[in-house]
Amino acid sequence: MLILDDISVRIAGRLLIDHASVTLPAGSKTGFVGRNGTGKSTLFRVITGDLAPETGSISLPKNTRIGQVAQEAPGTDEALIEIVMKADKERAALLEEAATATDPHRIAEIHTRLADINAHSAEARAGAILSGLGFSAEAQRQPASAFSGGWRMRVALAAVLFAEPDLLLLDEPTNYLDLEGVLWLVDYVKRYPYTVIIISHDRDLLNSATSSIMHLDQKKISFWRGNYDQFERQRHEMLELQQKAHAKQEAHRKHMESFVERFRAKASKARQAQSRMKALEKLKPIELYVESNVQPFRFPDAEKKAASPIIALDNADVGYVPGKPVLRNVTLRIDNDDRIALLGSNGNGKSTLAKLIAGRLMPEKGTLTVSPNLKVAFFAQHQLDDLVPEDNAIEHVRKLMPTEPEAKVRARVAQMGLSIEKMLTPAKDLSGGEKARLLMGLATFHGPNLLILDEPTNHLDIDSREELVHALNAFNGAVILIAHDRHLIEATMERLWLVREGGVKTFEGDLDEYRQI
Repeated sequence: MLILDDISVRIAGRLLIDHASVTLPAGSKTGFVGRNGTGKSTLFRVITGDLAPETGSISLPKNTRIGQVAQEAPGTDEALIEIVMKADKERAALLEEAATATDPHRIAEIHTRLADINAHSAEARAGAILSGLGFSAEAQRQPASAFSGGWRMRVALAAVLFAEPDLLLLDEPTNYLDLEGVLWLVDYVKRYPYTVIIISHDRDLLNSATSSIMHLDQKKISFWRGNYDQFERQRHEMLELQQKAHAKQEAHRKHMESFVERFRAKASKARQAQSRMKALEKLKPIELYVESNVQPFRFPDAEKKAASPIIALDNADVGYVPGKPVLRNVTLRIDNDDRIALLGSNGNGKSTLAKLIAGRLMPEKGTLTVSPNLKVAFFAQHQLDDLVPEDNAIEHVRKLMPTEPEAKVRARVAQMGLSIEKMLTPAKDLSGGEKARLLMGLATFHGPNLLILDEPTNHLDIDSREELVHALNAFNGAVILIAHDRHLIEATMERLWLVREGGVKTFEGDLDEYRQI
């Protein structure tokens, strides 16, 4: 059991959490939600003992093992499978001791304990976790230094899952996973035998793998039973009841104030008026909760509709090295009202196909036919680095409308969902979500016929993701989407294309069926 008792947390003079108390039973699976920057990751540091709270205390059973993904991904020359197995500290220590022990009695104790913790199955278990996170049997034997940062973070995740701590803290674990990895992680967390707290903005993960929600908002933490959808519904109902109670109380207050005003000078009613005045003084106001607004996304429609097919590929090969295509013999068409999600594990060519459709790569073989006057908007996470660090949002937008007055430039930036303060902030000082809003606004500035989004949700909180759903459904053009957010795919896309083994084909099933293949 984890008990947070009257916890307050302050960082650099800023109060993040104000007198929070929550009790989580052993074995519970809890989603931890709230806007970005509110203090969720900071609370994890308090739980692990890396940060002392200003007030309150944390209670856990004695010898509770707490695990979280390492801040730095492993980058050594050690094989992935070995890195993961070493995460079980007890097993590693016992094996090291067994290699040098000479006392027969102690050697027997070591082997008994190794049997108790199923050490013999460690390699198979570590391999299964790595496989679920996208590593082939061959890749598991390769050194960590051979992989990029995102893949190394998967190794770090595999290591903490393999260690099976009593309290598992996962902070945005889906950010470095593809859809296949997310689907696997959902199943793994559901089966995990101990307590889990997950900071996440992935609605499907929160709905499928958790049975309670902690919500951090306006420095307060509330606890709700049920998954995310149930939390959202219960909270909405609570706020409605609160608003009704507030309105009823205000009507009662005005009625009593009116009575006092009318009759306090009248002798026959003076006693009643005095009584009402005392009642007013004792009336404890019902505080009306004011939700902070989430700015919408707006994707302007194209001035002219492009003739279908807007994109046609015929037996196209495409890649980055001449003679070594990533995708071969691709034949497809995209019409002006298509909504298509690209499926396939990382490394199979989804982003390559997106770049080909966007015109950022040209086919080595075959043909690419583009509808006349087609306007394409392309957004990918790596473009966050393309922003000019010292320029603010107004300066970025002004380059696209150099002859327009300042008021029009600011109005256009405001449509991207940036406040006056944020539109004057240098790009280097914006949050990941704010940079994503600016980049999407710049990409769609001229009203595209085709919108291509490659992992647009990585820096968006759950409310902003829902606004993205609304914006995509309101957009009047075609959309190609690569995403690991199942809810976003199911809420906005109508067709699925599977990118696998160098080819592209239509997938006729849904994501539940895709999970099974």
